Amino acid sequence: MEALFGGSFDPVHVGHLVVAEAVADALGMPVRFVPAREQPLKHAAHAATPEQRTAMLEAAIAGNPRFRLERIELDLPKPSYTVRTLRALAQREPGNRFVLLVGGDAVQELPSWHEVEALPDLADLIAFERPGAPPPSHGLIRRTVAVPALDISATGVRERVAQGRSIRYLVPDAVREYIAAHGLYR
Repeated sequence: MEALFGGSFDPVHVGHLVVAEAVADALGMPVRFVPAREQPLKHAAHAATPEQRTAMLEAAIAGNPRFRLERIELDLPKPSYTVRTLRALAQREPGNRFVLLVGGDAVQELPSWHEVEALPDLADLIAFERPGAPPPSHGLIRRTVAVPALDISATGVRERVAQGRSIRYLVPDAVREYIAAHGLYR
């Protein structure tokens, strides 16, 4: 089994990495990061392209043998529906059962997810608590994992870059360098 951790990762930050590390410890399994090509429930467009977000994510997880990058959503039609991703993975990897990681804030949005009722047949849903959000609770969630509370958001990172402020220690150095080299979020 492997855990799937999907999201915009626009940009990936240390909060994402801390969550993945805590989940890998708690569940005793590796984590695949799944960057969304286009998230259907995001109200604003992604600031970086899918390729840029994937490159930053690849740089961020390099060197951690428990982390892996999963590019499958980049080749699927837009928007990036979780159920479509899980079906594509099941077709590519028959017999492999996945754990789908869902942030506490995303648990509240589960009723609006595309074909949400099909998810339990495709993966075990496990929620992790996020800072400032109520404890996740939904009938589809099989387990909750506590993760260290870091109040870091991709929105906050993008805002700091736009304001010319430092993002050191909020994102891995390789991500900070990528953002600067490509002039992202200015």
